[in-house]
Amino acid sequence: MKPRVREIFNRLLAFDTVSSQSNMALIEYVRDLLAVKGIDALIVKDETGLKANLFASTGPKDQPGILLSGHTDVVPVAGQAWTMPAFQATERDGRIYGRGSCDMKGFIALAIDCMLDAADQNLTRPLQLALSHDEEIGCVGVRRLLDVLHLAPQRPFLCIVGEPTNMQFALGHKGKSSFRTFCRGQEAHSSLAPLAVNAIHLASDFIASLRLSQKQLQQHGAQDADYDIPYSTVHVGRIDGGKALNIVPNLCTLDFELRNLNADDPELFLDQLREQAEAIVHEARKVSAVAAIEIETLNEYPGLDTHPSVEAVRLLQAFAPAETSRVKVSYGTEGGLFAQRLNVPVVVCGPGSIEQAHKPDEFIEVSQMIAGEKFLGGLLGSLMR
Repeated sequence: MKPRVREIFNRLLAFDTVSSQSNMALIEYVRDLLAVKGIDALIVKDETGLKANLFASTGPKDQPGILLSGHTDVVPVAGQAWTMPAFQATERDGRIYGRGSCDMKGFIALAIDCMLDAADQNLTRPLQLALSHDEEIGCVGVRRLLDVLHLAPQRPFLCIVGEPTNMQFALGHKGKSSFRTFCRGQEAHSSLAPLAVNAIHLASDFIASLRLSQKQLQQHGAQDADYDIPYSTVHVGRIDGGKALNIVPNLCTLDFELRNLNADDPELFLDQLREQAEAIVHEARKVSAVAAIEIETLNEYPGLDTHPSVEAVRLLQAFAPAETSRVKVSYGTEGGLFAQRLNVPVVVCGPGSIEQAHKPDEFIEVSQMIAGEKFLGGLLGSLMR
């Protein structure tokens, strides 16, 4: 690994950029690094001014560029059994440990280094860098940056999202929608329970409907054998209801998600689910007119499905190692948003394994960093006159 990559990587890992914290110190560090090479960076802040995205470009301005994209935020370390400092690079036995080492500050360090090298070259296309915030809480922060890039005169030729894929080319992932459901009943003394509407019972009936929907998706929905789970999935992750055992609860909330294949329409799924909820409520309203089930969308991002024959993908394959394969990944990325908003082909490719992400003692293999360095070196070489 180049000394400069290691230095940048060490600095990035030292920033505590858990999603609940500001990432401004990291963004300003990257901005200043790029400025040394004469690369101007556009800073797009959120409404609080405490977090920001960064976009930078080097090379000709009249051509569509190749965009390297990464998120700067990381998941929390609280409650995890770390055996070494979480926000400090620790190298041991061919691995570099630290929160975000795999997901995904390793790639960001490589991308910054590649940008610095690119500034010294005569390029046929611009090389660009996009850094976002709040990816880990639902790809939230990048949307404001995409609003800006959407208005730019030139769209990227290709976007490479550097999530950890062990340097394989991931051309697809599922979309995700998260929902909160409010099940409303009528309070009563528990001795009079049959005369009231138990909100937890409504929630139980709704969950049963969700499980039936999962079965239907599995048996009759779209299928894609390139995924570990080849169909769209429904999952209930949280439920909260009731105040005391002797009170019939009037409210129960539950959070659930849909991870959908591109061929399955999440809007159609939600419409069908609301019809099922209305059928449940229809029976409950025979007891009390206040009974209701309300479904609120909390967040959503689209899936990704890049065709392997597009010119941009063929460009990458021209200098990729022979063992590089095309895969689809089970986790979501910002790639679907880039493809949707900018109409740009997206490849997810970065060093490290997703199996190490979000865990205590998160690490990345040094060999993966070296493989990523070679890959971006080949990319830069393909852009030089």
